[in-house]
Amino acid sequence: MKAILVNDDRSLRWDNVPDPQIKSEEVLVEIHAAALNRADLMQREGDYPPPPGCPEWMGLEIAGVIVEMGEEAKAKSSWKIGDKVCALLGGGGYAEYVAVKYDMLMPVPENCSMVEAAAIPEAFATAYLNLFIEGGLKEGNTLLMNAGASGLASVIIPMAKAFGARVITTVLTEEIADSIKHLNADRVVVTTKEDISEVLKEELEKGTSVDVAIDCLGGEIMGKCIHYLTHGARWIMIAALAGQKTEIDLKNIYVRNVRIIGSTLRSRTPEVKAQILSEIVKNVFPKIEAGEVKPTIHAVLPITEAEAAHDILYKGQNVGKVVLTVK
Repeated sequence: MKAILVNDDRSLRWDNVPDPQIKSEEVLVEIHAAALNRADLMQREGDYPPPPGCPEWMGLEIAGVIVEMGEEAKAKSSWKIGDKVCALLGGGGYAEYVAVKYDMLMPVPENCSMVEAAAIPEAFATAYLNLFIEGGLKEGNTLLMNAGASGLASVIIPMAKAFGARVITTVLTEEIADSIKHLNADRVVVTTKEDISEVLKEELEKGTSVDVAIDCLGGEIMGKCIHYLTHGARWIMIAALAGQKTEIDLKNIYVRNVRIIGSTLRSRTPEVKAQILSEIVKNVFPKIEAGEVKPTIHAVLPITEAEAAHDILYKGQNVGKVVLTVK
């Protein structure tokens, strides 16, 4: 089969690799579409290696069709050959086929295309993990989701809204704010015009302060913002794209019982990931099928144009997910 490999100069090529050999508890999926994540860029740069036993090529979420099943997968699951599925992977999605443990699969939701389904597993699992497991988000809470035009924000914002939360998000320009209107955030802060820390201070003073923050930016502004949260709030760090260092008033943290939580999905055990996927099918899929939550697709390119697809993310041009079509 073919997969996307990284050359010594970090460029990409579509080249031959060995066919996957499935284990007893695995199924073989013919990949129709694979969605991009920033983790793919980090892996391409050599900063985010795949877990042991996973293919060396990138790709954390795919959609496709089951074409082969191991004996244990047949015995322990209700999957069958021909089922349309989407899957969460440790790696290996930029390819024609992938071997997946049966409990890392979800059905393609009824009203979703393969392209849309490919954008669900990693993004929705990350959203669910940080909103509900780490964040403990409840109906009536206020969420701060930084970087509102990101692929993850395009899932987190409507998911939080569907479960009754109020959402504040940040963007760089008015043009970007216009482009995410369909996500229905309650307050969109254009950070070139407003200081987000002052906005959060204002929210605190009027009794609508942030209960849960999901932050992929970090940097200096994180330390300024964390002073203006609800008592007992959770600030969840998932990346530090704006800088790895900040200054925090520690007294404010313990007086207000604020928790700073570091979180990545990829480092979770397979058992935890399987449980998250099971909860998504049970709790979130009804909202997907009702049209309350749906992935936002920014661009669709063929797998042979993976480098151009990566450039969209490198340049920060995407509003929503970028997806590669394989078949």
